[in-house]
This record gives sequence, C-alpha cells and structure tokens, in this order.
Amino acid sequence: MSDRSRNLFTYETLVHAMAGAAGSVVAMGTFYPLDTVRARLQLEDTREAKNTLSVLRELVAEEGFCTLYRGMVPVLESLCASNFVYFYTFHGLKGTKVHPVQHSAVRDLLLGSVAGVVNVLLTTPLWVVNTRLKMKGVQPKKSHESNGVEYTGLIDGLMRVARNEGLGSLWSGTLPSLLLVVNPALQFMVYESLKRHMRAVYGPTETSGWVYFLMGAVAKAVATILTYPLQIVQTKLRHGHNFKDLTSDAGMIEMTLYLLRKHGVGGLFKGMESKLLQTVLTAALMFATYEKIAAFVFKLMLSHQQTVIKRNH
Repeated sequence: MSDRSRNLFTYETLVHAMAGAAGSVVAMGTFYPLDTVRARLQLEDTREAKNTLSVLRELVAEEGFCTLYRGMVPVLESLCASNFVYFYTFHGLKGTKVHPVQHSAVRDLLLGSVAGVVNVLLTTPLWVVNTRLKMKGVQPKKSHESNGVEYTGLIDGLMRVARNEGLGSLWSGTLPSLLLVVNPALQFMVYESLKRHMRAVYGPTETSGWVYFLMGAVAKAVATILTYPLQIVQTKLRHGHNFKDLTSDAGMIEMTLYLLRKHGVGGLFKGMESKLLQTVLTAALMFATYEKIAAFVFKLMLSHQQTVIKRNH
C-alpha cells in the first residue's frame, strides 16, 4: 500500500469523519423544523406565506405540532452517513497531498467537489426516501403512486421504492445533486479560507466555538445563495410533481424551464428565506460542534500518546 493510500486510512481522518457526522446530527436535530418549512415551501405551489414563522404556524394549525418533526429520525440517520462520507473523503484526500497547490482555496474547492461526488453517488437513495417520508402531508405526485404508502422507516422505504418503482428511482435527482456538489465544495472552500486567515492573524491559539459558528454561517450563506435554484429543481425531482402540463418523467432542464415559464425567476428562489435561515444556522452549529469534538478527541489521543512515550522511557 502506497503512502498516499495509507493517508486515506488514518485515525485522524476517522476522527474528522466521526466529528463531522456527530456535528451534523446535533445541528439538524436542533433546527429540524426549519428544514420542514424549507421543504414545504419548495414543493407546495399553493402555500403562500410571508415568512418562516408564518409557515410554522400554518403547519402546526393544519397538521399538528408533530408535523414539524415528521421524518426526523431517517433524516438524522442519512445525514450522519452522508456527512461521515463527505468529511472522511475530504480530509482523507487532503492528507494525500495529491494536488500541487497546498493549502489554497482552489485545492479546497477541488477536494470538496470530489468528496461531494462520492457522497452523492453513495447516499442519494437515502435522501430520495427521506424526501418521501418528510412530505407525507403533501398531495401524492402523479408519477409515483407508491408515494401514498407510509414507509415504516429508512430501510423499508428503500426496499419499497426499489420494488415498486425500480432501482433507478432511488437515484432520482442525481444529476442536479452532482451539480450541487459545488454547494458543499464552496462551503468548505470559504470555511477553510476563513480558518486559514484567522490562524494567520491570531496564530495557533484555541478558537472560541462562536468564531467557528460565525465562519460556518458565512460559508454556508455564500454556498446556498449561489446554488439555490439547483436545490429547488433537485427537491422537485426527488419528490416528483403533479403539474398537469408537465410530463411525469421530466428531467432537470425541463423542470427548470417549466418553473421559469410558470413562476419566473422568482420561482427558482421560492423558500430561500427559510432555506437560508435553516441551512446557515444548521451549518454554523455543525461546524462549531465538529471543531470542538475533533479538538477534544485529538487532545485525548495526544495525551494518550505522551503517556505511552513516558512509560516506554
């Protein structure tokens, strides 16, 4: 096994992956109702609301408080797996030093894109089922009658979709998802750039969780605003649609053009306010939690290593 390959399988990479997965679960669990609002605004053309709070009130009044947390368990399971894959791939590749430009925004963007592609190909089926689980309250789409079936969980959903709609349905929306790898790639590029700048100015001192929180918020805001139209199309392709004047098997380009014709440019940014609120807060808390967990584990590992060295001497 080469040195580069060995760098992909290290305790350090594993720590980053586990800390990233844990941070994402903590963050999404905290702000999950905002994600429910985001999904409803993106998919329900008939729902009009001035702000996120209005939609929260509407959903509670119409469907009960529990609807805000519908499908949370499988989302957290999928997010944990997804972020583990992403953080492991990103930091594993970062350790291989395969790119000639070290510690640069371009390198972070490249590695983030590769990590995003790996993540999409491995975890898209989980997110297809999650969208179905979360949107039980929305009128079933015409293209998949099985959407009316209530899955008992993530595994049950994966099996039912594969059996009733074909294995390919589990990768619905993969093309926009592959294009959307630029979202986390941009996010990591901005975040890592901010972190490098901060360390260059203040040195390798221990950083407050609030600083990581703010850097994560800025990074995610930039990535979300630049890629939001693709996220709208991705969500509709995953869930399906009931547009009478659009074919049931419409692809990414057809869906994009249809939304532009029907709603104008604003249709590609519907629900962005709630998405920004949800995704910025979630990413900010995720990065803050990830950094603190990783730092704590690395300190334990260093302390253990020093103890072993002292015993040997």
